[in-house]
Amino acid sequence: MSVREKDNPELYTRIQEQNLLRQYDLLSNCIEIGLEKGIEAFDKYTLWAVNYAAVANIAQFGGRYREDPILVGKHIPPHFNNVPNLMDRFFSLIHENWTIVDHPTLLAGYALWRLNWIHPFVEGNGRTARAACYYLICLKHGRLLPGRKIVPERIRENRAPYYAALTAADCAWDEGKLDVSVMAKYLEELLKGQLTEA
Repeated sequence: MSVREKDNPELYTRIQEQNLLRQYDLLSNCIEIGLEKGIEAFDKYTLWAVNYAAVANIAQFGGRYREDPILVGKHIPPHFNNVPNLMDRFFSLIHENWTIVDHPTLLAGYALWRLNWIHPFVEGNGRTARAACYYLICLKHGRLLPGRKIVPERIRENRAPYYAALTAADCAWDEGKLDVSVMAKYLEELLKGQLTEA
């Protein structure tokens, strides 16, 4: 069962907003588990659950990797057959570098960019990427962070710098480099704003 935006835009928007609230509640639970169990708790099952919460009743394949081609503006995500392997590599990079990288938003920036680049789900990729990013920020800080408006909400409010940071990471990748420094700096500023208002 799902509602299509074109059939009932008002209901679709209301369901999307309710899903977002449920996703944030679930994300808080996931972060608490991650704080208890460590970075290995950040896995595909966590992302599947967070994605499902984001797209319940608006997409029929929530919480599962896509099995069809997809277009995202000018970006052509990798072939769906490559998604499971790319996601395994995604988690591996984060797990293997967790204790090496001290920067508070670098791995979160990588997650935000890479999940958007892979686009592993049929729907809700941006919402899932922002949730994953925030999960990693909180784990790096060792706690659920205070603040009236959290980083994912701040990204949603002003998307232009977010898109610019994604583009910068895409350009670096196209040149054979992994560089998410623009994204990490952008997230640092959003995090400062969240903590300042706490």
